[in-house]
This record gives sequence, structure tokens and C-alpha cells, in this order.
Amino acid sequence: MSAALTEGQKNLLLDKNLAHLATLNHDGSPQVSPVWIDFDGKHVLINTEMKRQKPRNLRRDPRVAVTVIDSENAFRYVEIRGRVVEETIEGAFEHIDMLGKKYLGLDKYPNNAPGDQRVIFKIKPEHVYAQAVD
Repeated sequence: MSAALTEGQKNLLLDKNLAHLATLNHDGSPQVSPVWIDFDGKHVLINTEMKRQKPRNLRRDPRVAVTVIDSENAFRYVEIRGRVVEETIEGAFEHIDMLGKKYLGLDKYPNNAPGDQRVIFKIKPEHVYAQAVD
């Protein structure tokens, strides 16, 4: 089952707003990370480095919750619950550069280290709840 986002909810994801991604550790405990966020019109996109905990958690259990809070009004937010339906390394470095431009104003993401391997996780929204978002 897929949940549709309103234009206002999509804009929250596309604007320069920080998100929090909740995944599940191997013991079932929650793990929450602040992340940059993107939306491709159908999926929520999370870009991360392979050596972090998020990829291990997402491969084992694809269920997630993502909250995106308006940077100008913390009481305006969207919560999306869903699951990872695809992961890809194709275009992941270009995507993090695009996010670096969005969030930092830089043409090139500055924190890649030699040997880093980036990955994009595509999340299918299954449940959407929003407050003060049209």
C-alpha cells in the first residue's frame, strides 16, 4: 500500500529541511539519525555512506519512519512511515553533491573520504501524517 503526499508535504521534503530517520537495530531497539532528505516524486531518498549503521539496519529490516520538520516552524512537520523498496549506488556521489548544494550551498559535498562508498535508499511512503502542512 502506498500513501500519496500533498504538494505541501512534498515541498517540505524538497526544501532545505533536516529530517530524522528511524531504523531498527539487530536487537529491535530504535536508531535515529539526522539526515538530509530528497524526494523523487514517488520515493523518499536517503543518501548515506555504506560503513554507517543505517545501511546495515535497512538491509536487515526495511521498515522506517522519517520525520521532516520545517526549519522555520518546528510545529510544522510531516511524518512518513514506510519501507525501503530499492537501494542503489548508481549516481550516489552525484546525489550527495546535489544535497550538498541544497543544504550547504557547495557544489561538491566536502566530507567524502578516500574509499567511501555511497548508497541511495528509496523509501516507499505507506503512512503519512502531517501537522500544519497543506
